[in-house]
Amino acid sequence: MKVIIDASNVAHHGKGKDEKPRLKNILNSVQALKDLGYEPVIIADASLRHEIDEKEAFNKFLQEGEFHQVPSGTNADHYILKLAEEDDAKILSNDIFREFFDEFQDINSRRIPYSLKDGEIFIGSSSKPKKIKNILQKIASQTLSEFEKKNMDSYRVKRGKKISGIAIAKEAIDRITKSKEEGIEPKLEGLFMKIPLFEKVMNMVEEAERTSDFIIFVLVHPKDYKDAVKNAGNIAVTVGDRLKLDHAPLVAVRNDLFTKPGSFELNIIYSDEVVEESPYNVNITINDHDYSFVKKNSRNIASTIAARLGTWKFPIVSVKPSMLMEKAGQYDVTLEKGGND
Repeated sequence: MKVIIDASNVAHHGKGKDEKPRLKNILNSVQALKDLGYEPVIIADASLRHEIDEKEAFNKFLQEGEFHQVPSGTNADHYILKLAEEDDAKILSNDIFREFFDEFQDINSRRIPYSLKDGEIFIGSSSKPKKIKNILQKIASQTLSEFEKKNMDSYRVKRGKKISGIAIAKEAIDRITKSKEEGIEPKLEGLFMKIPLFEKVMNMVEEAERTSDFIIFVLVHPKDYKDAVKNAGNIAVTVGDRLKLDHAPLVAVRNDLFTKPGSFELNIIYSDEVVEESPYNVNITINDHDYSFVKKNSRNIASTIAARLGTWKFPIVSVKPSMLMEKAGQYDVTLEKGGND
């Protein structure tokens, strides 16, 4: 990883009132960073070459391209921050850059502090990037709100139950029985899935729609996914036998980032209500700070929407960064026509 050395800050560090900034500090920082496996890039402001203690050596480094100088008339701090952002690099500096907090996101996670003792430089650690809690949940909620505006049904109820094959089957039986007794069509109750249906299950969809009365989505935390899949067949048989259904329901297990470990939620849909494709695709415009994280989880968002709306195939979810989203955690969601709608 590249580390931009704020040469002026490093050279001035530790000098006395009447002393000149030291070239040795810069050279020691270069070596210390290389020893740690970093790729140092030395950037100095335009005035440093006139102030440094070893002017001839410093100018030689500039001429040979070992050191780089900020263009005359350019704010050195801003230049360094912008370069670090463009190259996704760290910055070795004890400058807090406070005046640029509004323009550059999470500077402390990019800045590496240091200390000097007896001429030796000690490299510190940058702060951990600030995390926006539940940004994926917030995006999912807004997306589903947009679907609601399009008159697509969805629930916001979360009903975590302790996970086990029998517990899931009992809950499914209770829910299906109640819906039949009260004549209430089950609505969709999922939140946020991750894993797509296996190819085998996808091939079963058409047959399931003809033969199964219900489709049961079992939503679990990712770490419980494998165990729930193992029980899928038993859940289907248990529910079918208990309710004396002509055909056992199809059970699809999905990862759900809203569901707590060790618990589950159900989304039960009448087979004839299942939609083949999502009628809308999802466009997410996100702050650059969160782009990689949201992009990595775009499949989670797609599968969540598919489960809550009762579609077999996921909507296309596109994620793009935008400089107009100025703060970490900012995003915008829009829907566009997709699928067969």
